[in-house]
Amino acid sequence: MSGPQKQDWNPEAYARFRGLRLRPALDLLNAVADLPQGPVVDLGCGDGALAQALAARFVGRDLVGVDASPAMLARAEGYTRLEQADIAHWKPAMPPALIFSNAALHWLPDHAALLPRLAGYLAPAGVLAVQMPRQFLSPSHRFLRDIAASMFPDRFDFASYHPPVAPAVDYHALLSPLGTVDAWETDYVQRLEPTEGIHPVRAFTASTAMRPIVEKLTEVELAAFQSAYDQALTAAYPLRPDGSVLFPFRRIFFTLKV
Repeated sequence: MSGPQKQDWNPEAYARFRGLRLRPALDLLNAVADLPQGPVVDLGCGDGALAQALAARFVGRDLVGVDASPAMLARAEGYTRLEQADIAHWKPAMPPALIFSNAALHWLPDHAALLPRLAGYLAPAGVLAVQMPRQFLSPSHRFLRDIAASMFPDRFDFASYHPPVAPAVDYHALLSPLGTVDAWETDYVQRLEPTEGIHPVRAFTASTAMRPIVEKLTEVELAAFQSAYDQALTAAYPLRPDGSVLFPFRRIFFTLKV
């Protein structure tokens, strides 16, 4: 029986739902207005899913992909250059015209300090554009915490848990002293395809929200956890006749022009 271990991101598992994950990013990209001179930074670029869209929108600009995962960066193509860096401590070499971050900053704490710092790196009239999931109190994510704490109380205690992402109005209030802000939330009703031997929602969360749980479990413990999670998901997200499910997923967006 192997012990728990921290693992790098799995590009294949993450890319399985590329279309569903890409749509919010494109919605955010469509909200970005004209930019000043300067590079475009894809902060938390992952495997480069957005490189083509960013390059097409901002033709001729330096396009910089930044991510901490070697496995993801090994798959990323279409950038002028790539930087392996912890985005919590990243600092650009020159002021960007755009810092674009899709589904990355929710992994980082203290947004009240982080976001003004990122805004401070921008060129004059530059834009900070951010999308993050705000699904943390929904069954798909709440069950992860509840089941882990119930089955393995020696490793998981979520009594003081606070969601890492605030409502859109909070980000508007935080950033409006720095420039012009647009903030909104969208619920995407996602149809997840049938999956053999696994609830479709677990297939979706396995490569993202489940990772902090998985890293602390042995293989035997993980199998028991997954079985309990699948049972809970079936009650919250019933299978349709064809084995698919409808999975509402909330995301938050904001742009700041300094």
